[in-house]
Amino acid sequence: MINGNKEKIPPFPHHKAYIYRSKQFFLASGITTHLTMGNLITLKELYKGFSNKCSIPRVLLVDPTSDCNLRCKGCWSQDYESGHNISYEKFDDILDQAEKLGIMDCLMTGGEPLLRKDDILKLCKKHDRMTFGAFTNATLIDEELADDMARLGNLNVFVSIEGTKEETDFRRGPGVYDKAIRAMDILRSRDIGFGFSACYHSRNYKTIASDEFLDRMRERGAWFGWLFQYIPVGSNADTSLVCTPEQRAYVQEKIRDYCTEHDYMIIDFWNNGHLSFGCIGAGVGFAHINAKGDVEPCAFCHYSDSNIYEVSLAEALRSKFFTTFRNAQPFSQNPLRPCPLIDNPEALVDVVRNTGARSTHMANPESAEELASKSYERAKQWERISEDLFRKMPEHNRKNFPLFLKYLAFKKGITDGRRKKV
Repeated sequence: MINGNKEKIPPFPHHKAYIYRSKQFFLASGITTHLTMGNLITLKELYKGFSNKCSIPRVLLVDPTSDCNLRCKGCWSQDYESGHNISYEKFDDILDQAEKLGIMDCLMTGGEPLLRKDDILKLCKKHDRMTFGAFTNATLIDEELADDMARLGNLNVFVSIEGTKEETDFRRGPGVYDKAIRAMDILRSRDIGFGFSACYHSRNYKTIASDEFLDRMRERGAWFGWLFQYIPVGSNADTSLVCTPEQRAYVQEKIRDYCTEHDYMIIDFWNNGHLSFGCIGAGVGFAHINAKGDVEPCAFCHYSDSNIYEVSLAEALRSKFFTTFRNAQPFSQNPLRPCPLIDNPEALVDVVRNTGARSTHMANPESAEELASKSYERAKQWERISEDLFRKMPEHNRKNFPLFLKYLAFKKGITDGRRKKV
């Protein structure tokens, strides 16, 4: 059911199949469902992980470029040195390696990935056994690109939007909201099952979690949504935009209720730990390659000890930093405190310090201690509030999470050769 209508999901690797598989992953009714989803993809990942002695991520995230055509308030891409691009040939090589490891989904972040849309279209055509998606400000989406996407079938986009016209243009610049809405209309006219992507912060969190905004996204044709909290990454980050624990709890409860009522999928990245394994970075679910080739646990965690120009993808997934990061998971027994950046900042400091990982934040690098210092107080406050939220969760969610953690420990045992008791 998509937006109240029954929709046929074309076979993989159609981009709508990626959405369906994401829903299976994040909304698995139990560990058996998780293991048997998507043509036994989870079991295949276990086999590939055992063969390659590393955890194989479900999704590989890649920044084709560090450049962007906007200057959004609080976005770390402003800290990125301009001009970094993964060449077509190197991107092609990365995808070849990913396919050999059994990774069949590639999401592109940035910078603005559609600045490289010609190369992306060529790669989608060549790697037609994979699905692709791009987090985009949508200003470069036009009729021609939408026609190409509809013809290819394996490329999707997630349109960034911040709420109302005023809230979107506040962060992204005058006129950006109208361009995003126009892009949604173009995509819907081609029957492309796109998603919306929203960053919520202290100034727009009520809008993002409102029925009015979410109804509007569904009416525009969004099949699902990504929600990201504003994270104060970078030495010049505006900490006034960070949500208070009470504001985060408000979003968590409102989004949960809306998705239940409307059978709608919204991946609230920091508040959905109970629907997966807590943190899914460093190869458990995601791995990220930035525009300079640094291999990072996720798009928000800007630390690395490996570069794709110096090692293979498999070697990067086996690196000391990634292996130590995975061994530290879960970072909390409370699934609403999954993240080492904002929920358990002391854990990130320990992992970075013990592995010698370096900051990859390009123009404005910051130590793990500096990043953690911005989160300690809120993390302590969130610990108290999240415990109460966890107790109020539906019983099946509270029962499933410990089973997911047992599976995570089993997965580590056969891929990394070690187990962490849970």
